[in-house]
Amino acid sequence: MTLLPAAPRPAREYRQVAERVRTGGDQTAAAELNRISTEVRRSIITMIERAKLGHIGGDLSVTDILVTCFYAVLSVDPEQPDWERRDRFVLSKGHCAAALYSTLAHCGFFDTGELATFMAPLSALNGHPNKVKVPGVETNTGALGHGLPVATGCAVGAKLDGASWRTVVVMGDGELQEGSNWEAAMAASHQGLSNLTAVIDRNRLQQGARTEDTNRLEPLAERWHSFGWEVREVDGHDHLALRAALRGSDTGKPVVVIANTIKGKGVSFMEDRVEWHHKVPTSEQVEAALAELAR
Repeated sequence: MTLLPAAPRPAREYRQVAERVRTGGDQTAAAELNRISTEVRRSIITMIERAKLGHIGGDLSVTDILVTCFYAVLSVDPEQPDWERRDRFVLSKGHCAAALYSTLAHCGFFDTGELATFMAPLSALNGHPNKVKVPGVETNTGALGHGLPVATGCAVGAKLDGASWRTVVVMGDGELQEGSNWEAAMAASHQGLSNLTAVIDRNRLQQGARTEDTNRLEPLAERWHSFGWEVREVDGHDHLALRAALRGSDTGKPVVVIANTIKGKGVSFMEDRVEWHHKVPTSEQVEAALAELAR
């Protein structure tokens, strides 16, 4: 049982927008996805200002990925979040919950008014996603390195059942330093999980430093190739490129999409700045950020 009921009107609007994105041609799709991403980014900024907590840089870098997944790729129903044939989505980088909550609310999984309670006492919208409390959340995440193993288990389950639904998991690049990811990557390849897609939010920054200064990841594409995955690399802020990259497997292998992004994307003074991993903007900075996003 969830604590947040679906929002019928936004859910209907979501279906209409998703239909335009999927059938209306590239120009229509790009315009709609860009509009929604801007709305989600504006929500993230106000949520974090109000809560005085959050991970704004990673929220902004992953926004275009989440919006593309939910509006252009995943088969989901906000009014039936536990629909048996839904695609499964896992946000492994659970500290970027504000981006996920905002996306889910805009889809109509719950009312956007609930976003104002983000991280408030007794709010369902915790600092990390909670499946019991929030419709659209498949599994609790936050301890990094858990999302891909869980998603691999989901994909195995679908394969055993002969089910057609897919699993998509979004990971941070810093969390690739967790060995559990590489164990899951090896298992997914061995199992031939062509129904599994992993997306890496490759913003090249983690808490306190650049990933390459902390524990070098490159050559990242070659590493995934060596584990037996189909690798696709794209601009993580290009909605159409993301949509194309998130198609099903061409090779019978699990797919990894390396989405090159910018931490703090959309707000000039936050972009590619490590301190915005979890810095909270002042009211003046919020005003400036919202003004930039309104252009």
